[in-house]
Amino acid sequence: MGSTDDHDSTEGHRRRMTSTLPGPQPPADPAQRKREQRGWYFYDWANSAFYTSVITVFGALYMSAVAADAARDDVARNGPGACTGPDGGENRLVDCDISVFGLAFPAGSLWGYLLAVATIVQVLVLPIAGAIADRSQRKKAILAGFAFLGAAASALLFFVDDGRWELGAVLYIVANIGYGASIVTYYAFLPGIATPDERDDVSAKGWAFGYLGGGVALALQLAFYLGHETVGVSESMAVRICYLSSGLWWALFTLIPLRRLREHQSPHGGEKGLRVLTAGFVELKDTVKAAKALPLTLGFLGAYLIYTDGINTVVSVSAQYGTEELGFSDQVLIATVLVIQFVAYIGGMVHGLAARRFGAKKVILVSLAVWVLVLVYAYFVEERQAMQFYVLAVGIGLVLGGTNALSRSLYSQLIPAGKEAQFYSLYEVGERGTSWLGPLVFAAVGQATGSFRYAIIALVVFFVVGFVLVALVPVRRAIAAAGNEEPAVL
Repeated sequence: MGSTDDHDSTEGHRRRMTSTLPGPQPPADPAQRKREQRGWYFYDWANSAFYTSVITVFGALYMSAVAADAARDDVARNGPGACTGPDGGENRLVDCDISVFGLAFPAGSLWGYLLAVATIVQVLVLPIAGAIADRSQRKKAILAGFAFLGAAASALLFFVDDGRWELGAVLYIVANIGYGASIVTYYAFLPGIATPDERDDVSAKGWAFGYLGGGVALALQLAFYLGHETVGVSESMAVRICYLSSGLWWALFTLIPLRRLREHQSPHGGEKGLRVLTAGFVELKDTVKAAKALPLTLGFLGAYLIYTDGINTVVSVSAQYGTEELGFSDQVLIATVLVIQFVAYIGGMVHGLAARRFGAKKVILVSLAVWVLVLVYAYFVEERQAMQFYVLAVGIGLVLGGTNALSRSLYSQLIPAGKEAQFYSLYEVGERGTSWLGPLVFAAVGQATGSFRYAIIALVVFFVVGFVLVALVPVRRAIAAAGNEEPAVL
């Protein structure tokens, strides 16, 4: 009797949490929905230039080089004793110390520490940003504010030169805050622009369009970077111009969704000014309570965090695997990045079509199974066989965008109305908070076995565990528990 009462109490709490707020209502006119959906796609297109160029391709190498310049200047001022390698050598600049707030660390470690700090800051900022977006229902203004903040910080990276790594670190963290908070707000628009039956297709198209945009921007930037001598600019200046162009790309294409998107839900708080921030903390507290009453939603979120860690790790270590294990040149790795970007567009569109017929959950499960096959194939790729590596890139691209896109749309069905931005902040924060596990497994297995082939195959566990957990989530019950309308196909 006690357990039944507890269950009834939980169900009652769940009903109160999901019935107090009306959900965002997509326009009844299909033409109006299509107009907003097309505008929504462009924010994926806009921000992908930052993620692809600033983070994935140019960030690590350039920031390390700037830090090394600062270390070199320190050697010039203080003598060669300021810079010693592990063997006592005096020319290993990667091992030279740079310092901040009195803490010294090797210049070559800057990028790793910068990633960690940016992640921690986002974990603190994103939930509050999501709570304020839901409380005020001014999602367009909040999207604009964070998008332009991130774009401006990206563009200002142009001025990071001559050893000014501190400026680069601050701008990189600010850009990441803008990126993460704008993404949370952007995701929260999905229930207001697409019916439950449209969300898988809309999410997949948006993700695919984003990879296409990132690929186009990166292709143009790489063409300029690789031919920088023909236009009379230094390599450093070429990278800085790529930073500037990424920020401008992000800002200019953000104008399209801001023009087309509409607010589809009334605010449920009348606060103004600084009181909005205080109310955001109250809203966040209520959301934590709501999340505890939705264990099936949390179950899917947990499964997502496991397999997305595997996905992110594969993407982040692919260059290292290609260089150190397979012996490929930078040219092959650059071509591989472009192959993944453009094939991911096709993969995203295919996933959207498949989900429309078979349902998101089934397609996600198939996609996770394909990820396992991709990793098995990666284990057998032979050294310096570039065509085999390109085939691997095609396999990654086919499932990369689609898996994430359908996860985003399925999650939108499992969260209560009026709290979309907050639950998506949990989605993003959780992803960042667990993103260390995959790289740790890869590095540990590589060190223990002396081979990155065993390290890459070890990542299969993330997809197998994710597959099992997704299969166990009863998504129709989860959608009903969140108080949402069920799509016809799941």
